Order: sequence, then structure tokens, then C-alpha cells
Amino acid sequence: MSGSEPWTRKEPRPSRTIYLVARRELNSRLRTRSFVVSTIVSLVVLIGFVLTQSTLFDEERVTRVGLNGQSNAIAGPLEDAAAQLDHHVETREVTDLAAGREMVADSELDALVSGAPADLSVLVRGDLDPDLRNVLNGLVQQQVLSGLLASVEDLDSGEVLATVAKAGVRVESLEPADPQHDQRLALALIIVALLYLSLLLYGSMVAQGVVEEKSSRVVELLLATVRPWQLLSGKVLGLGLVGLIQLFTIGIVGLLLAIITGVLTISGTAAGTLAWGLLWYLLGYLLYATVFAAVGSLVSRQEDVQSVLMPITMALVVGFVLGFAVISRSPAGTTATVLSLLPPLSPILMPGRIALAAAPLWQVGLAIVLTLATVVLLARIGGAVYRNSVLHMGPRLRLRDVLR
Repeated sequence: MSGSEPWTRKEPRPSRTIYLVARRELNSRLRTRSFVVSTIVSLVVLIGFVLTQSTLFDEERVTRVGLNGQSNAIAGPLEDAAAQLDHHVETREVTDLAAGREMVADSELDALVSGAPADLSVLVRGDLDPDLRNVLNGLVQQQVLSGLLASVEDLDSGEVLATVAKAGVRVESLEPADPQHDQRLALALIIVALLYLSLLLYGSMVAQGVVEEKSSRVVELLLATVRPWQLLSGKVLGLGLVGLIQLFTIGIVGLLLAIITGVLTISGTAAGTLAWGLLWYLLGYLLYATVFAAVGSLVSRQEDVQSVLMPITMALVVGFVLGFAVISRSPAGTTATVLSLLPPLSPILMPGRIALAAAPLWQVGLAIVLTLATVVLLARIGGAVYRNSVLHMGPRLRLRDVLR
């Protein structure tokens, strides 16, 4: 270099800077006791959930039964007999049999009952609930026995018992019954719960990290050497990898335990569910993390973090609650389909529908495209908010003022 040429400092490549920031976050988080404790606690909760979820959902289940024609006469006895088994049945009159078939196909009804009380037919989408089958069989047998007692004077007890024992409902299924449904449902509910907890935990961690750096003024030193978007990208990437490692660890350990103990027999489906869950975690994390960081940059104190995060956490809570409701009730229905295509809810709902084989490939692809488009949009907006507010110290900023 000649003496007349000014000396200039060569800035590191942006990718190198992002890598260094991400490595810093990754190393600092993986080595903390909180990471180990949270992983162990998550595993314990997961195991407890697997052991208790079927009992809890059996207690809360409500079966919707449509009654057509003469079968309306069994509405009261059906509800009363089911209640004795702690099974809540809601009945409704269906005047049009063809319309009732469509309601069963769309999961608006769990079963459609038609025919005379002594000769009932039941239409279901997949498989008839065992409790409901027992109740209906009991009602049919009562009607058959009453008819025999009223029509014949000299009864042979053996013939009566044989006739009553043969009586029962005729079941027609719109689709082949899935013997793996219960295990698929358990997988769906588990992946929904894990994704909800992971997105909420690591999204909040991004926001808290931003506020921590602001309150300690570390961010001023960092921004003296790196650009705001590089710092934000590295932080989001580093914490995202921590969450991915934890989710993968929990998923693998839970999968192995379930297979070893014999709780799970569909190991291939379970592995596929875990793979889809990891993909949707990445998409969901990218969707929410930048927003969490941007919103966190609006405040300068840890005490104010929860108040600004409330709207975002509520979106995750809504997705979690809706996920349990629509997936356990009607994963292929219109409501579940529409909600799972909405980007804020897709990362939680779509993996559950995939586990239940209720989401066609085109719906999965459309949800991924919509989510990626939303990620790009929110990254631009969130990056601008972070850039304009990360150095602000003092009272909470209003979003509209930052965007100006």
C-alpha cells in the first residue's frame, strides 16, 4: 500500500457476522442450566400427557347423533343410557336422510340413526364409538324383547334369549375404519402441544434477549460493529437452533420410549410426524421470532415485556386451543381446513392434521407457501421496527411512531 492511499478497515462479511452472533446465542443458551431443566421438564410433561390424554378426552367427549324418522323415539332413552356410561350424547332431528349423510361426511354429525327402534341402522364416517354401539344395541334389544313379550303368550326362554342376543344395530361406514386412529390422534395432540410450547418459549426468549441487551446497553456496543439486521438475524437464528435441538431431543426420546414400552406401534407414522413437526417449528419460529424481537425492542425494561407480548402470545394460545378442539373433533372438516391454512395458525394446526392423515398434499403445500410469504412480509416490517427502536431508551414506544 502506498503512503498516499488512506487506510480503511475491512468489514467482515454479513454472513460471517450473522454466524458469530448466532454462535454466541447458541453457546450461551445450550450451556445454561435452564436449558437442561426445561428439556427434562418437557419430557416429563410429554410422558404424563401420553399417559393421561386418552382418559381426559374420553371424559370430555360429546357425541352428536342425528335421528331420522321413527328413530326419534329413542332420543331420550339414548341420552339417558349414554349418561350412565359418562358419555355425553347430543341428539338432533334430521328430516332429510340425504342431508344427514352429508352432515356425517362433513363431520357435523358423529352418527346418523334411522329406522324403527327395534331395527336401527347407523351411518358413521369411520368407526362407530364402542360406547354408542353398546347403548344402541341395548335399546334395540329392549324393543325386540318388548315386542316378543307382547306378541307371544307361550314363550320359550331359550328362543327369547337367542332372539334378543342376535338383535343389534346395523352399521354403515362412509370410509374404512382406521385401526390406528387413536394412536394418530395421540401423536397429533402431542405435536400440537410441543409446537405451542416451543414457539411460545423461544419467541418470548428472543424478546427478553432484546430487552436485556437494551437495558444493559450492550446493544450500543454491539451496533458499533454490526448492523441492526445482522444482529437481529443472528439472534433469531441462534435461538431458533437451540429450540430445534431441544424439540428434536424431546421428540426422539419420547418416540423411543413409546416404542420400547409398546404404547406406540406405528413407528413410521410417528417418525414422519416428528419430521413434519420440526419443519413446521422452523416455519412457525421464523414467523413469530422477528415479531417477538420487534415488539420487544419497543420497551427498555423487563417489567414491560409481558404487556407488549400479550397480542402475540394470544395468537399462539388461540392456535393451541383451536388445535385441540378441531383436531380431536373434525380434522378434515371445513373449519379445520380453513384455520390450518391461515399463517398464524398453520404451524400449530397443520402438523396435527398431517399426523391424522387429514390434510391433502395440496393443502400442506399451500399452507407452506402462505406461511413463507407471511414470514417475508413480517421480517421486513419487524426488521424496520427493530432498527428504528432498538437504541431507544425510556418509555415504551408506540408502534405507529416507530414505523414512521
